[in-house]
Amino acid sequence: MKFTSEHDALRRTTRQFVENEINPFTAEWEAAGRFPIHEVFKKMGDLGLLGICKPEENGGLALDYSYNLVVAEELGAINSGGVALAMGVQTDMATPAIARFGSKELRDEFLTPAVAGEKVAAIAVSEVQAGSDVAALKTTATKDGDDYIINGHKMWITNSLQADFFCLLANTSDGKPHFNKSMIVVPAKTPGISFSEPLDKLGMRSSTTAQVFFDNVRVPQRNLVGTEGMGFMMQMLQFQEERMWGAANAMGGMLNCIEKTIQYTRERTTFGQPLIDNQYIHFRFAELMTEVEALKALNYRACELHIAGEDVTQIASMAKLKAGRLTREVADSCLQFWGGNGFMNDNPAAQFYRDGRLVSIGGGADEIMLGIICKLMDTLPGQRK
Repeated sequence: MKFTSEHDALRRTTRQFVENEINPFTAEWEAAGRFPIHEVFKKMGDLGLLGICKPEENGGLALDYSYNLVVAEELGAINSGGVALAMGVQTDMATPAIARFGSKELRDEFLTPAVAGEKVAAIAVSEVQAGSDVAALKTTATKDGDDYIINGHKMWITNSLQADFFCLLANTSDGKPHFNKSMIVVPAKTPGISFSEPLDKLGMRSSTTAQVFFDNVRVPQRNLVGTEGMGFMMQMLQFQEERMWGAANAMGGMLNCIEKTIQYTRERTTFGQPLIDNQYIHFRFAELMTEVEALKALNYRACELHIAGEDVTQIASMAKLKAGRLTREVADSCLQFWGGNGFMNDNPAAQFYRDGRLVSIGGGADEIMLGIICKLMDTLPGQRK
């Protein structure tokens, strides 16, 4: 993939924003279990960082997806993965379907303020019994006059406690699981919505994550995104961008972790020499950087095909799978080189170890990625043509 001076300028803008507006405060936000999301998103909106690929009529820059990957990589340098995750939800998980399939009225009401950083979005898909298995979700949206009445619950919802609206997936009929789901935008202050206490997570602790309950929640049918019954398809398309964003963001995090660990091993002296002078250690850094570059090439290839309008389900799933596994490998190796310091909560490798573990679980677990890849390779038992 060829990057232009415009890509470089966007990269510099994002990097400066992270260095000046985010990283000085991440320790405080981690301790608090949340960050001032509306304040931070407004600053991002003012810089144009929340609408890279969104339509100009909604305040976006209408650029191709390669520009979004540049931003995602730079956000990987945020010291707290939860902050970057919240940003990814806003740009690549909760709003792409609204931008692509939503009515003008829906885009004006929800997408435009989301791009400006004036409203916070959350994606309400996962349920206790339907995490990666989206087809198994049980939440229903039943027609009543000109409204939908929504009942059910959603689990592991990032941004939920600070969100202004949810992009919710629900069953709108009793048909086949892949054709009975619809996507509906639900304002967070609608009567009947309640929340659990913040979930006590291993990592991503600066983002608010909770269970969301919908008890006879009434929303107008005009809040339907696109066509009724096409919600599963929309979510699968949304997953393609989410997985490319996740891989790019993970790459940024890996590079950040490796660079900080290299710096530490240069400064740390053991047995009369810098730690990095041990052949195993500097060779290990070379191996890890080679793997990161390979992942980068894979994800950039997915992006090129996506821009060309091709189906990238298989290659985006490969990038997501590789990103999750490599994140664990990088975090574990780097933490080991920090020694006892690496076992402390405030250590950058320890932070990445905790936060990065989600890459192999969220947005479709590794096992789901393998299943998708096998299905498209025509090697999945019972699914062969």
